[in-house]
Amino acid sequence: MKKHLNILTLLIVVLISAPLNAADGNEILKRIDAKLMPESYETYRKLINIEPDGKKKEFVFFTVKKGKDKMAMLYISPASEKGRSTLRLGDNMWLYIPNVGKPIRITSLQSITGGVFNNSDIMQVEYSVEYDVEKMEEADKSVILNLKAKNKTVAYDKLKMWATKDDILTKIECYSSSGMLIKTLDFKDIIDFGNGLTRPATIETHSPLYKGYLSVMIYSQVKTRQFDDEIFTVNYMSKLESLRKL
Repeated sequence: MKKHLNILTLLIVVLISAPLNAADGNEILKRIDAKLMPESYETYRKLINIEPDGKKKEFVFFTVKKGKDKMAMLYISPASEKGRSTLRLGDNMWLYIPNVGKPIRITSLQSITGGVFNNSDIMQVEYSVEYDVEKMEEADKSVILNLKAKNKTVAYDKLKMWATKDDILTKIECYSSSGMLIKTLDFKDIIDFGNGLTRPATIETHSPLYKGYLSVMIYSQVKTRQFDDEIFTVNYMSKLESLRKL
């Protein structure tokens, strides 16, 4: 009898002290995604690339997203880029340039804007679509998720993600398969965009591979909006401007 009580006590201690498992982590990751963006929306963003000497280049985008992995983005400025657009469908991406024939394929690790953000960062779909949680830790004021890419087409093999206890994303470290830190993303300036969406308005990224360079993305508005599937096709890339007039 005493032996059984000892085993039961040990079992209770293990269960109480055990870290939350990957299944719990994946549910938290889905909640983090939901806190970042509505499932379907439109938004305006400004991207600023800052070089070590202080020189800046700015872009403004109009972006629409539907579901978990469909996104299209129109360049509003600078004038030299106006009318360009990009499309993401799952792991596939395209760039449309006016007067240059049909859209061309691009990759997630390329950066069509230069700077530290790559195409995957700028056209990020939901993290739970691309990653599984391998390990989860809890700190005083945050939850830390260690993520592993679901396949080799994902831009980063591993992510280490920090979020508040109420599922607001605050920081991501991006790693290669060899464990090398590629870049860090800091999520700042939490504001209320309306309709129940409260999230960081600013994302800053820097990288040990690009010392002295900084890229900043600022969300000016986010609105829930429904779209037809036709909008997220290669043939529609030249027509995205029409969505801004509706």
